[in-house]
Amino acid sequence: MEGVRPGGGPPASGPGSGSGSGSGSGSFSSLFPPGLHGIYGECRRLYPDQPNPLQVTAILKYWLGGPDPLDYVSMYRNLGNPALNVPEHWHYVSFGLSDLYGDNRVHEFTGTDGPSGFGFELTFRLKRETGESAPPTWPAELMQGLARYVFQSENTFCSGDHVSWHSPLDNSESRIQHMLLTEDPQMQPVQTPFGVVTFLQIVGVCTEELHAAQQWNGQGILELLRTVPVAGGPWLITDMRRGETIFEIDPHLQQERVDKGIETDGSNLSGVSAKCAWDDLSRPPEDDEDSRSICIGTQPRRLSGKDTEQIRETLRRGLEINSKPVLPPINAQRQNGLNLDRAPSRKDSLESESSAAIIPHELIRTRQLESVHLKFNQESGALIPLCLRGRLLHGRHFTYKSITGDTAITFVSTGVEGAFATEEHPYAAHGPWLQILLTEEFVERMLEDLEDLNSPEEFKLPKEYSWPEKKLKVSILPDAVFDNPLH
Repeated sequence: MEGVRPGGGPPASGPGSGSGSGSGSGSFSSLFPPGLHGIYGECRRLYPDQPNPLQVTAILKYWLGGPDPLDYVSMYRNLGNPALNVPEHWHYVSFGLSDLYGDNRVHEFTGTDGPSGFGFELTFRLKRETGESAPPTWPAELMQGLARYVFQSENTFCSGDHVSWHSPLDNSESRIQHMLLTEDPQMQPVQTPFGVVTFLQIVGVCTEELHAAQQWNGQGILELLRTVPVAGGPWLITDMRRGETIFEIDPHLQQERVDKGIETDGSNLSGVSAKCAWDDLSRPPEDDEDSRSICIGTQPRRLSGKDTEQIRETLRRGLEINSKPVLPPINAQRQNGLNLDRAPSRKDSLESESSAAIIPHELIRTRQLESVHLKFNQESGALIPLCLRGRLLHGRHFTYKSITGDTAITFVSTGVEGAFATEEHPYAAHGPWLQILLTEEFVERMLEDLEDLNSPEEFKLPKEYSWPEKKLKVSILPDAVFDNPLH
């Protein structure tokens, strides 16, 4: 439960109490949490005339058992910049993803040189409507939802990431139903006693813009949004009343920028959390051993922590939330400072430094399969052409990680090093993790056969595709199949 109140900090010792100077006298600093004070100092630099902004605060703090990880979300009135065609807007800043207190109540203190907490706070810029005297509070709940995901999954966000939300951000009828993340254009990184804090801005986008970011990359679409004033402009301000996509405003952007970018660069989306499953068709039906696990003795072996970490690292640059409820964690280890802008290469690797790959756990043998059946829900299946055209044809890999179990499916090309699937044995399983190696020739054929996946509204479920000579089958199934644990 949250409350809205004026003030820039904790009720008893907030920046608006006392002298309100924000410069921090000795007694003031001793009362005010140092991490919070550092972030507030950056806010005061931008908004010296707003020492007591309206603030949404968690009534029962997360570290006291409350549901909301962000202690506060401050809301400022930004006059924009007429010279740059930047309109007046509301500017929201979160407090809580970084370490505010330094006493291990929320985040483990790891020193001053690295990131503070998760290393970032969220911001959001919402266009101010004519006559609007106070900022809407729904962005604070949106930020809390993203923070819950980060805290529960321990997956950090990076500039260029996208979040598919599948619902208007403000619960209206708006076309703005998804998000991209980028560096805040005004707020500078802050060095606090507990580490460095950067500021990631949420940018609301339409479904077509999200799909373009998936097919190409988030940074490319953000640059296009900056060039279209009504779609964000240089400061990427979200207008919930925007009724047209950037491709409807300027049709040339799709062909001249996005399509050319996909052809040249491929896709930076290396994986998604999804509804998916796979079966080993080469195993007799009467075999009671689960096709998604390896038995050691009499106990089925689940994914090891190291294996799960490798899968998570293949997902890190393409983090996707498929629905508003928080997804289950992919692994239990937090990763900070991950680089989103790795240069594209025809020789990608599952063992590269950026993928933080590891040697498979020695207790789980890797086994080769003769024939496999892949199963996806409609949303996940619609990403298969992206996987093939934007990733494998550029010598990269793409991973589907199940949100309903341990299953993972990684497609790899012949240019990927470190894979346990090979051209001789293109289907290989390591516990519940399946790798599928596809040659460029077969990828081209699959793209032709799967062309109708680009228009999912035109086909009925279930839909099946089969390549008997390759002993591969792909089924697109209703969501209910994956929601039923007996599927």
